[in-house]
Amino acid sequence: MSTTDRSDPAFAPEATGEDERYFEASLRPERLVDYVGQESILNTLGVAIEAARARGDVLDHVLLSGPPGLGKTSLAQIIAREMGVQCRKTQGPAIERSGDLAAILSDLEQGDVLFIDEIHGLPRKVEEVLYPAMEDFELDLVIGQGPSARTMRLALKPFTLVGATTRAGMLNAPLRDRFGSAFRLEFYGVDDLMRIVNRSARILGLTLAAEGAREIARRSRGTPRIANRQLKWVRDFAQVHHAGKPVDEKIASEALALHRVDGAGLDPMDHAILLAVLDRFAGGPVGVESLAALLGEERETIEAVYEPFLVQSGYLERTPRGRMATQLCWDYFGRERPVGSRQGRLL
Repeated sequence: MSTTDRSDPAFAPEATGEDERYFEASLRPERLVDYVGQESILNTLGVAIEAARARGDVLDHVLLSGPPGLGKTSLAQIIAREMGVQCRKTQGPAIERSGDLAAILSDLEQGDVLFIDEIHGLPRKVEEVLYPAMEDFELDLVIGQGPSARTMRLALKPFTLVGATTRAGMLNAPLRDRFGSAFRLEFYGVDDLMRIVNRSARILGLTLAAEGAREIARRSRGTPRIANRQLKWVRDFAQVHHAGKPVDEKIASEALALHRVDGAGLDPMDHAILLAVLDRFAGGPVGVESLAALLGEERETIEAVYEPFLVQSGYLERTPRGRMATQLCWDYFGRERPVGSRQGRLL
C-alpha cells in the first residue's frame, strides 16, 4: 500500500468524536474488581487505597504512563471512586497559564482527584506552580508586576494528582519525582482482551461466541479501547449483514476485514509505515522525521500511537541510526531482505 486515506477512521486509533467518547465511557470499569489486566498495578493500588482510607489520608500522587487506550483514564476514575471523592479532569496542553492551574486547584475539595491527561504537555511555567501544590498543598502566587510585585501563599485542600502520559521520557525530573507512585501500563494479551470484549458484549446485549471474541481480541493491537471499538463495528456489521445473528469467528473476521484490519491487527497506517520502511528505505535505518514527512503524519502520532505496537509485536526496531524493519516484517509482506541489509540493534 503506497497511499493512505486520512478520512478513514481506521487510521486514527485514538481519534474520537462525541459518540465514540460516550460509547467508551459506557464500557469503562467502575471499580478495581471490574478492571481487567495490569494485575501488578491493581494489587499495588489496592493496598495504597485501602491504607489511605484506613488512615483517613489522601492518596499519594500517581503517575500513569503507556500507549493510548490502555486504561489510564479509567484507572484515574476508579481511584476517585474507590476513595469516595470527585475526579476532576483536564488536559496538560489546555492549561496555558499559571492562573488557569490556580483556579482548578483552588476549586478542589478535600481528597479530590485531579486527573491531568498528557501531563507532559504542561507549559514549564505552569509546571513550576504545581511543585509546591503537590508537595505542601500550597500555591505561590505572584501579585502585580515589576518592583511592586509580591508573592502570596495560598493554602489548598489536600488532593491527589493523577497524571497520565504517553511520553514519559518528556517529563521533567522535578515533576516526575514528586509522584508517590509511578506505573507503566503494558499492552494486553489476547486472553485479557477476550475478557474485556465479553464484558462489553454483555453490557451491549450482544450474543458473542467464544471464537468471535477471540478473533476480535486477536486483532485489537493489545489495546482495550481498540477492542471495544472493534466490537462496536462487529455488532453493527452483524446487525446489518447477518440479521443480528450471534457473532462467531466468521462474522467477526468478515467485519474486521471490511474495516481494513488484517489478521495480525495491523491497520492501513501500520501497513503504510512498514511498507515505507521496506520499499522506500530498503528496510532502514530511517529517521522518524523522514517517515512522518513521507506519510504526512505527525512525528508525535507515529511515536506515541503506532510505533509502540509495531515494536512490541516485533515488526519494527528502534536502533541508534533509526527505525529498521525486522525479519518478521520482511516475512509478513512476503519480501526478501536485500543482500547486505544490516539488522539494527535494539535500543
